[in-house]
Amino acid sequence: MTWDENVADYLRLRRQLGASLLWHEHLLRQFANHLAEATLEIITVTEAIAWCSVLPAGVTTAPATRASTRMSAVRGFASYMHALNPRHEVPPRGIFASRVHRLTPYIYTSAEITAVIHAATTLERGSRAQTYPVLFALLAATGLRVGEALALDRDTADMEAGVLLISRGKGRDPRLVPLHPTTTAALGGYARWRDEQKGPYRGTAFFIDSDGDRLDYMNVRHAFAQSTTIAGLRTASQRPRMHDLRHTFAVNTLLGWYRDGADVAAKMPALSIYLGHSDPANTYWYLSAVPELLAHAATRLGRVSALGQVGS
Repeated sequence: MTWDENVADYLRLRRQLGASLLWHEHLLRQFANHLAEATLEIITVTEAIAWCSVLPAGVTTAPATRASTRMSAVRGFASYMHALNPRHEVPPRGIFASRVHRLTPYIYTSAEITAVIHAATTLERGSRAQTYPVLFALLAATGLRVGEALALDRDTADMEAGVLLISRGKGRDPRLVPLHPTTTAALGGYARWRDEQKGPYRGTAFFIDSDGDRLDYMNVRHAFAQSTTIAGLRTASQRPRMHDLRHTFAVNTLLGWYRDGADVAAKMPALSIYLGHSDPANTYWYLSAVPELLAHAATRLGRVSALGQVGS
């Protein structure tokens, strides 16, 4: 069946159930034309996001609202197609949702991350200069949530295998986070330094303060504010967050895939698992939240559409 025929069957079924879908029909006819011109046989989440993100010229409605409306139409159709063939992907709920207002992530450059880590080595008092550079580097290298890093225990950080067990994360299920050899080496060096220190040690925490206790979040946040200020990143108008290191990791991973020509849609589930996202929408959000990623998606969409026109 052609895409137009599939859309017609979907609309017929929905209308038999009482829906009108007049505007959705208009949008889905456009979507069907795009799929046909691009000679695509399967709906993917990445393709759906890209199509919904590129709005027609002359649109006066707020872009987020218009994209949300387009995604609503596409998601219903994708759900119908998925029921017929599981190869079709259904975009998660919440993408382009106007009711969700997330802060625009601050994406660190490599030089800025290096500067923050170096600044942390200059922090005074206790063990801060030894602990915080390693903690901030871990956040940047793995995309861990701050709470996940602080919750690490010595027996959940396997330095021989180079793997962290995240069992107290935001998600429901534990997950394994493999480490780059350089990250493993840095953590191992910190662990050896920590175990050589004389003084109280009253728990199992991997990262500890000078009293031997698990690091306190508020103290860590204060140390990060100091480090970003020393590095020249924190100003009256710019306040990068620790959590933005997680955003930076996710964005750089996706950008690397796009630049390498990888199948981003096929790789996204792996990134969701690595980051501990229980809802895939939290991972797909990056495609629309960061201008450079949106540009890559739009470029890919335009390239595929051009190939479809050449072949027609």
